[in-house]
Amino acid sequence: MGQSASTQSAKPLFSSSSSRRAKPPHSTSSSSGASANRQPAAMAEGDAASPIAGASPARDHTSDLPDECLAIVFQFLGAGDRKRCSLVCRRWLAVEGQSRHRLALDARAALLEAAPTIFARFDAVSKLALKCDRRADSIGDEAIALIAVRCPNLTRLKLRACRAITDAGMASVAKHCPGLRKLSVGSCRFGFSGIEVVVRGCALLEQLSIKRLRGLPDTFATGGAVVGAASLRSMCLKELYNGQCFAPLIAGSPNIKTLSLIRCTGDWDRLLEDIADKVPGIIEVHLEKLQVSDRGLAVLSSCNNLEILHLVKTPECTDAGLATVAERCHRLRKVHIDGWKTNRIGDEGLIVVARQCPNLQELVLIGVNPTARSLGLIASNCRNLERLALCSSDTFGDAEITCIASKCMSLKKLCIKGCPVSDQGMEALAEGCPKLVKVKVKKCHGVTPGCADWLMTRRVGMLAVNLDVIGSTEQQEASTRESRILENNEQLIDQIGAVDLLPSSSNSRLPPWKTRMGFSTEGYPWLRVPLLHDESHWMNGVCLSKLIMVANLSEYTEGYPWLRVPLLHDESHWMNGVCLSKLIMVANVCIYIQRMFF
Repeated sequence: MGQSASTQSAKPLFSSSSSRRAKPPHSTSSSSGASANRQPAAMAEGDAASPIAGASPARDHTSDLPDECLAIVFQFLGAGDRKRCSLVCRRWLAVEGQSRHRLALDARAALLEAAPTIFARFDAVSKLALKCDRRADSIGDEAIALIAVRCPNLTRLKLRACRAITDAGMASVAKHCPGLRKLSVGSCRFGFSGIEVVVRGCALLEQLSIKRLRGLPDTFATGGAVVGAASLRSMCLKELYNGQCFAPLIAGSPNIKTLSLIRCTGDWDRLLEDIADKVPGIIEVHLEKLQVSDRGLAVLSSCNNLEILHLVKTPECTDAGLATVAERCHRLRKVHIDGWKTNRIGDEGLIVVARQCPNLQELVLIGVNPTARSLGLIASNCRNLERLALCSSDTFGDAEITCIASKCMSLKKLCIKGCPVSDQGMEALAEGCPKLVKVKVKKCHGVTPGCADWLMTRRVGMLAVNLDVIGSTEQQEASTRESRILENNEQLIDQIGAVDLLPSSSNSRLPPWKTRMGFSTEGYPWLRVPLLHDESHWMNGVCLSKLIMVANLSEYTEGYPWLRVPLLHDESHWMNGVCLSKLIMVANVCIYIQRMFF
C-alpha cells in the first residue's frame, strides 16, 4: 500500500534493488497469474487494491490520511518498524521525524557535526538520552548548547559519561530548555554549580537524579544562600564521594516526595535532621549502603506521611530505629529491609511494624531472621498484605510458612529464596492464602519439583509456581566455569608479566633488582600504602589481589587493548568507601611497570 509512489513524478528514496527487497509478497489469481507476472509490481498492486475500474494504479491510498493520523499509527510501532517506514516515501520520512518525541544518541565528539542534520529532522524531540563510551571523547559545551537550542521543548534529559560538558554547558541547557522536568546525569565531570544553574533556570524541574558526578569538591561550605526548587518532587543521589554538598538543595525543596540516598560517603545522621525538619512531606525514602544509624531513622520518623521505606545494607540501623519509624509513621505501605545478615533487625522491630502499620501491603526481608512470633502478628494485623518476600533467612522454615498460609488472607504473591523450607511447609499453601496467584521458590533445597506440580494441581490451575532449585549438576557446571575463568586469568597474568606480591616491612631491604632499577617511594608518599596479605584472597592457587590489580589497570591503558581485561566487581572489596583493589593497584603498579618495560 504505502510502498507505491504517491505521484508519477515522485522519485524513490532508494534504489531499485532496495525496492525489490522491501516489496512485500503479493498473491494473484490463477486466471490472471501470467499477465500479472508480466506487469510491474506497482501496477499489479494498484489493480488489486483499487475497487473502481480505471483508477490510477499508482495511487497512494495513505494520502487520504492526515499527517496527524499517520503519526498516531507510527506511535504504535517499534523502533525498527519506524525506521523502515521512514524509507517508504518523503512524506512518511517527514511525518515520522516530526512525530518522534524520544531519541537516544551516541554522545561522542563527532555528534557535533551531525547534530544540525539530526535535529532538523527530529524537531519535536522532548525526551533525549546522550550516552558516550567511557573510552571515547564525548561531546562538549558547544554540542550541548547546539542541542539545547534545537530542542526548546525538551522535558527529559539524560547524560551518561559526557565528561567534556562543564558548568557552562549546563547553563546553556537551563537557558534554552526552561520546560525541563526530569534531569538524570551520570559519570560526568561538571560539579555542583552545573546542577545549581539547572535548578534555578528550570522552574518546572520535578525529578533530579545524580550518579557518579566527578566534579564535586572535597568540602562544601553551606554558609551561602540555600538553593532549592519548589517544583522538585524526586531526588536521587547515587555513588557520590561528597554527596552531602546537595543537602542544602534537598532542604530547600519543601515539596520533595521521594528521596533516595545510595552509596554516598559521609555521616548522614546530622544532615537528615535538617532535611526532615524542612521537608516534612516525604512519602518515600530509600537508604542503601549509607552511614546512617537509629538517630537518622528517628529523625525520619517525623515525616508522618511516610509510606515507603527501603533500608538496604545499613548495618547501624537496629530494631530500635525501625520501631521508632513504625510508631510514628502509621501510613507505611511498603517496607524493604536488607539486613546484610547482621542480625540487628529482627522480631522486635517487625512486631512494632505489625502493631502500628495496619496498612502494610508489601514486605521484603533480605538477610533478616524473623520467626513465627513476628510473622504471625504481621499476618494477623496487616490484613492488606499482598506481597511478601523472604530471602536468605535462616529462621524462615516450615512453621513460619504454615503461619503465613493460615493467616494471610489477602496475600497474592509470595517469594522465598535461600530459606530452610521443605515440601511439608509448601503443602500448607494448598489450603491457605485463598487469593494467592504466584509463588516463587529459589535455592530452597528442601522443595522438590513434585511438590510444586502437586501444589498447582491442588489449586486447580489458579496458582503459578516458579521453582528454581540448583541441583548438583548445575553446581558442578558452575564450579567448572569458575575454575576455567580462574585458569584464564592466571594465564593472562603470566603473559603480561604480573609479579607476586611480596611482604612489606618498614625495616626490610629492597631486593637487588629493585635497587638497580632505582625503585623507591621516597618523595612519593601517596605510593606508600601497605600491601594486603590474607589467606582469604587466595582461590585455587591464584592470588585474587593480583587479578584485581591487573583488571583495574585497564582504566590506565587506553590505546593498549592487549592490556584490557574485564573489571572485577565485588562488594567485599569496598571498605569505608575506599576500593581495596585500587590500593593494591597503586602499591604494585611501579613493580609491574618495571618488570614489564625494563
